[in-house]
Amino acid sequence: MWKGQLDAFSKNHTLVTWDMRGHGQSDSPASASEYSANHTVEDMAALLDELNIADATVGGLSLGGYMSLEFHRTFEDRVSALLIIDTGPGFKSDESRNAWNAQANGMADVLSRNGLESLLGRTPEMAQSEHRSLEGLVYAGRHMLTQQNANVIESLPSISKPALVVVGAEDKPFRNASDYMAKKIPGAKMSVIADAGHAVNIDQPDEFNRVVLDFLSKQGL
Repeated sequence: MWKGQLDAFSKNHTLVTWDMRGHGQSDSPASASEYSANHTVEDMAALLDELNIADATVGGLSLGGYMSLEFHRTFEDRVSALLIIDTGPGFKSDESRNAWNAQANGMADVLSRNGLESLLGRTPEMAQSEHRSLEGLVYAGRHMLTQQNANVIESLPSISKPALVVVGAEDKPFRNASDYMAKKIPGAKMSVIADAGHAVNIDQPDEFNRVVLDFLSKQGL
């Protein structure tokens, strides 16, 4: 899903892309207990360790953005800046969180029942994805996409690193969440990109690249 960014970002930066466990070409453990936000951020730290990278600008889209916020909460000293793209920060109320979790489990049910082909009719980043394991992706939906607490949303005011919030103008489910994060994260910058939905980097790659590279340049990164 980041093919449109590889050339532009790697010209002047070291760029690392990866697949979360259960996704893409990464391994998919056979036990449901091996899938969680904690496992994800530990994987991220291990990847940086393997590459001898002490700290990095950390970012992602949707679940990737949420996990970037979780990574900052756990490993703040390893984050030089945050890129939060078409993302929500979680929920303060149990009712809203339970509704989100029901939706995530519903998606996992459909995936389990209909297979990986069921992704083709969804958002662009899902439609063009390639995954090794149906079971791993279902586990990820049930245990990584679901949320257990309000730790991430409550951590926003304590973020002291530079942060850029990007959202597609047509990504209506995440517009309010993006506005909220931009207000709660001290000094955060926000960009709403026209004619783009949930996969803003795919819908408008040139404008997305310009916005992100401008942010990095102004931060001296």
